[in-house]
Amino acid sequence: MIAIELKKILQATQGKMHLDVSFNLNAGKFLAIYGKSGAGKTSFLRMLAGLLQADTGKIIVHQKTWFDHQKKIFLKPQQRQIGYLFQDYSLFPNMTVEGNLLFALPKGVEKKRISELIDVMELGDLRRQKPHLLSGGQQQRVALARALVQHPQLLLLDEPLSAVDHEMRHKLQDYILNVHQQFNLTTILISHDKAEVQKMADRIIHLDQGKIIKDALAADFFDTQKSKPIKGTIVALDKNHLWVQIASEKFKIPRVKPDSIDYKIGSEILLNIQIITKE
Repeated sequence: MIAIELKKILQATQGKMHLDVSFNLNAGKFLAIYGKSGAGKTSFLRMLAGLLQADTGKIIVHQKTWFDHQKKIFLKPQQRQIGYLFQDYSLFPNMTVEGNLLFALPKGVEKKRISELIDVMELGDLRRQKPHLLSGGQQQRVALARALVQHPQLLLLDEPLSAVDHEMRHKLQDYILNVHQQFNLTTILISHDKAEVQKMADRIIHLDQGKIIKDALAADFFDTQKSKPIKGTIVALDKNHLWVQIASEKFKIPRVKPDSIDYKIGSEILLNIQIITKE
C-alpha cells in the first residue's frame, strides 16, 4: 500500500496554485494522473521522486516513510527505490546502451540483471551503440530499461511517449504494459492523452489546478451516464406498448404496470432518458 498526502503552493502561469493531493494506491496497480498542462501533474510526480519537497504532508510506501513534514523526514531520490522515466529520456550521450544501464546498477547487484533487461527490451543488437545512433523509440526503451535496473518499488512515467510518432507510441505502450506486468510493478503515468490512459491504466485520477476532481477505474472514467426526464405525447397504444411522440420522432416503449395505469392517446408522459456522453 502507498499512502500519499501532499500540499504545496506552486507558481503557475496565472499566479499561485495550491496543490492538494491525497489518495492511497495498492501495490501492483497502474495509475494514470490525467489532466491538461499546468494542472500540477509533473510537480506531483517530482514530489514522489524526492526532486521537489512538499510544504506539508507525507508519503508512505510499503510501511516505509519517504516523506513526513511533521517528523522532518525527507528521503533523497536515491533512497526511495524509484524508477523515473522523463520526457527527454536523459541518456548519457558518451555511454553505450549497456553503459547507461550499468551506470544505474546498484552496488553489489549482479550484472546479469542488465542482460535480462536488454533481452526484455529487445536491445541485444544495440547494446554497443550510443544514444545518438538510436531512434526515438529505441532511446525510450533504453531509458525504460535503465529505470528498471534498481527493481523500483514505484515506476514514475512523466509523459514518456510524447516525442514519438503515433505508430511507435502504440508499440511502446505495449512494451510498458508488458514490463509492468512481468516485473509486478506499481506504476504511475502522467499523460493528457485520453486513449493512452484508458488503454494502460487500471485507475485514473484527473488533476486540475492542483486538485483531484475525479478518481475512477479506467473502464468507467470517461463514460458518464445521466438520466434526464423528457416530455412526450402518447400517439398510439396497445395492451403491452405505447407509441410516444417526442419532437419529430416516435418511440415504442413497454407499458409500465399496464393494468394499473389508464394510458390514453393524447396524454402527456414523462420519460427518463439515459444519455451517455464522453468527457
